[in-house]
Amino acid sequence: MSIQAVIATNRFGLGAKPNEHKQAKKAPKAWLINQLNATPAVYFDDDLPTSDEIAEQLAKLRLFKKSLNKKNANGSASLVSKADQDKLKKLQKYPRNVYQSLSSDTLIQAIQSNNSLNWRLLDFFSNHFSVTAQGQIMTALAPTLEREAIAPHLLGSFEEMLLAVTKHPAMLIYLNNEKSFGPASKLGKKGKGLNENLAREILELHTLGVNGGYSQQDVTELAKGITGWSVANFTKEKSIAFTYIGKGHEPNTRKILGTMFKNDGIKQGENMLKFLAHHPATAEHICFKLARHFIADEPPKSLVEKMVKRWKLSKGKIKDVVIEMINADESWSETSLKFKSPREFVVSTFRGVGQKSLKPKQVLNALTVLGQKPFNAGSPAGYSDYQQDWNGASAIMSRIELSAQYAARRKPNAEKVLMNTLSDSVSELTYNSVIRAESRQQAFTLLLMSPEFQRR
Repeated sequence: MSIQAVIATNRFGLGAKPNEHKQAKKAPKAWLINQLNATPAVYFDDDLPTSDEIAEQLAKLRLFKKSLNKKNANGSASLVSKADQDKLKKLQKYPRNVYQSLSSDTLIQAIQSNNSLNWRLLDFFSNHFSVTAQGQIMTALAPTLEREAIAPHLLGSFEEMLLAVTKHPAMLIYLNNEKSFGPASKLGKKGKGLNENLAREILELHTLGVNGGYSQQDVTELAKGITGWSVANFTKEKSIAFTYIGKGHEPNTRKILGTMFKNDGIKQGENMLKFLAHHPATAEHICFKLARHFIADEPPKSLVEKMVKRWKLSKGKIKDVVIEMINADESWSETSLKFKSPREFVVSTFRGVGQKSLKPKQVLNALTVLGQKPFNAGSPAGYSDYQQDWNGASAIMSRIELSAQYAARRKPNAEKVLMNTLSDSVSELTYNSVIRAESRQQAFTLLLMSPEFQRR
C-alpha cells in the first residue's frame, strides 16, 4: 500500500475509513483535490436550530423568568405552579442541549464524511476564529459560527469569510462589539462606550498576526471603524442577525497601517476588513498557520513561501492555497511530524473502526476527558496546535484509559483497524505488538497508542 495514500488520509484528512486507502492509492493528490470540489464543501443536519431560532428560545426564557420574578415580587410565589417550574427547568436546559446537538453534529458528520479534508479545514478555521461557549447566550450560539459564517466560505475567498465571521452574532457578542459605540457618535454622547476587543483580535489573531506591524492606535482606529456593528433586537425584529446602528458609528476618517478610510457608514468598517484580508502580513500569518496545522509544528519555509505566493496571486482564495499545499513536495515527507490533538485522535479512531452509529454524548464526553471540549478554549486564540500542549504524561494516560474503555466496550478487530488506518506503513514492532497481544482489548489499545497512530 502506498505510503502516500496513508499520508493523504491521515495528514490531510481526518484518518482513513475502511477502504479509503484503496481509493487514495492510485492518485493521492488528485483524490484530495477532488474533495475540494464537493458541493457543499461540508454539510450539517438542517433540522438543527439556526442562530435566529436559538435567539427565539432564549427570548422565551428571558420573558418567562421575568414573569415568574414579577409573581414573586408581588408576593404571589404560591402562584408559581409546578408546571411553571418544570417549564423553567426545560427552558434553562435549552442552551446546553442545543450546544451538545450542534457540536456533536459537526463531529459525527466529520467522522462519517468521505471528504474529511474539508472537515479538517473547517476545524482549522473554526479554531482560527475561536469563540467560547460561556454563559447561556454564547453556550447556545458558539457552535453556529462555523455553520453559518465559516462553512459557506470554506473554499472561497478569505475576505468573504472574514466579513461573514465578523458580522456573525456569535462573534459580535463574544467580543462585546454589539454594544460598542463611537465616543463622538450620537449614542456615544449619551454615555455608550467604545469596546476594542473585537478589533484587537481581528488584528492580532484573525488577520495580520501578533507580529503583523500594527500598533495600539491601529486597534483603536479599527474599533472605531466597526462601531455600530451590532445584532438585531430579537423581541422587535424576530432575528438576531447583524445590524448596523448608524447612530453609534464614530464619525470622521479612520487610518490603519498608514491607509485612510473615509467615513461612509458601514462601508468604512467593511473596507478596513477587506484591506486587512489582502494585506501581505495576513497572507503570511494564515499560510504559516495552515502549514503548521497540516504539515508540521515548524513547517518548511519554502512551503509557506509557495502558499503565500499562491494566496497573493489568487487574492486570498482558500481553495487555491490548499491545492498549492497539497501539490508541494514539502508536504509529503514520510516522517510524521504532527502529533494528533485530542479531536483528531477521537475522530480518526471512530473513522478507522468504521462505526456507523454514534451517540452524541459519547463523542463529546471523549473530547471533554481529553481536554479539547468543543468551543471551550477559553480564549479567542483557540486551542493550541503544538505537540507539547497535548503530549504530557497525564494527557497520554487519559488516551490510554479512553482507548482501553472503548476496546472493552466494542471489542474491535485491531488487525483489521490497523489495515484500515495505517496499512503496511507501520513498523515491525507495532505490527508484532498488535498481532501478539494477549487480548483484543490490549491489541486495540496498543494500536491506538502506537507512534504511527498518534502521529500524522
